[in-house]
Amino acid sequence: MQLACSSRYSRLLATLTLFCLVLASHAFAKENPSYTQIGRNINIGPDEQVSEVTCIGCSIYIRGQVSGDATAVAGSIFIEDQGQVAGEVTTVAGNIRLDKDVKIAGDTTVVGGELRRAAGAQIAGDVTSVGGAAWVPFLLISPFLFLGLLLTLLLWVVHRIRRPVVPVAVA
Repeated sequence: MQLACSSRYSRLLATLTLFCLVLASHAFAKENPSYTQIGRNINIGPDEQVSEVTCIGCSIYIRGQVSGDATAVAGSIFIEDQGQVAGEVTTVAGNIRLDKDVKIAGDTTVVGGELRRAAGAQIAGDVTSVGGAAWVPFLLISPFLFLGLLLTLLLWVVHRIRRPVVPVAVA
């Protein structure tokens, strides 16, 4: 009887804990929403606070506060007018422009673009810049090249296994 009561108590405790976590994450999401856009720019106003910002094929304009990361793929990130990012700022195939009096607490990474930074801009983390548009075709083509080589190897192995064995004539 004690084992059944303990099991029932454990399930009740697990359910209650899960409910509290879902409720807490929902309440936090209302205070600091996350934005994810594809092909449509994101604008964070001076009085706005968001948690995460992700943009694919578009640009991000930050004048307010981002408590997490700001990421753009095939787009640029512009941090202006005392904008702040508490996490990392990353762009692939795009640029990052930092006006004076902006603050980034995490790392800043630019791949296939340029980092333009005003004199008063502060970056607390590491700065990595693999600049130039020459990297973009390599980044886009390399996965297909790898898959093509893998497929060629696979076809060669299958062809080698399926080749019939011809007996050697002894004279």
